[in-house]
Amino acid sequence: PDGSRINAVIPPVALDGPCLSVRKFSRDMLKSTDLLASRSLDQAILDFFKLMVSRRCNVLVSGGTGTGKTTLLNMLSQMIDPRERIVTIEDTAELQLKHDHVVRLETRPPNADGHGEVTARDLVRNALRMRPDRIVLGEIRGIEVLDVLTAMNTGHDGSMSTVHANNAQDALLRLETLVGLSGIQVHDRTLRQTICSAIDVVVQLTRTSDGRRCVSEVLEVVGLRDEQYVTNTLFRLEPGVHGGFVREARNTASEKLRGAGMPGMPGLGGR
Repeated sequence: PDGSRINAVIPPVALDGPCLSVRKFSRDMLKSTDLLASRSLDQAILDFFKLMVSRRCNVLVSGGTGTGKTTLLNMLSQMIDPRERIVTIEDTAELQLKHDHVVRLETRPPNADGHGEVTARDLVRNALRMRPDRIVLGEIRGIEVLDVLTAMNTGHDGSMSTVHANNAQDALLRLETLVGLSGIQVHDRTLRQTICSAIDVVVQLTRTSDGRRCVSEVLEVVGLRDEQYVTNTLFRLEPGVHGGFVREARNTASEKLRGAGMPGMPGLGGR
């Protein structure tokens, strides 16, 4: 009832006997102050996050297992204007949005006869008929990737999702891979143009050797040059256990962010 996840394996698969893994979640939603206190990010990054959400940037949160992708996605979602209508789509409901206008959707596996499955792609397509201001997809992991990219390109600015990838550049390539695995044939350049048009910012998360979950890079997607992604690193994490955060680029190339500088963030107002 508390949303914990349980995984069990028994012999003969588990050679040394039964093994039970329980993944528990915090009852209280982590706030931006909690992430600041744990050095998951700093004030400059937090200010930028508030800016990108208010300016309706499409955001992709990337990282490995256990790096805090859902936690950050939840925090970013709390920054959305409470007057907006949000549709969330998850395989297992974990997001804790407090907005008044939230529609929560959850996928469903097939029954014992192989019928009744409701996939993330089904829910993304249905969400488009619900007049959402934003769509928040818990994780992109399959054929729904094209529908999500299409939604981001057709009036649903400010949408967000997560993906498993080792770095911010790989997150964009991961989207390409997922399209390829879906069996849908899309020309490489067309696909990359679609991704560039859809994704504004990639936030990469990592887990340091001392167990700290933190932002390792904030990457702006600028466009294509010679069919390769052109990106702009805005923030990065310094190497080392006690590494701090470095403001990499002084300017933004994004049309959405240009001219929308914030106090304490010089240079984000233009090129």
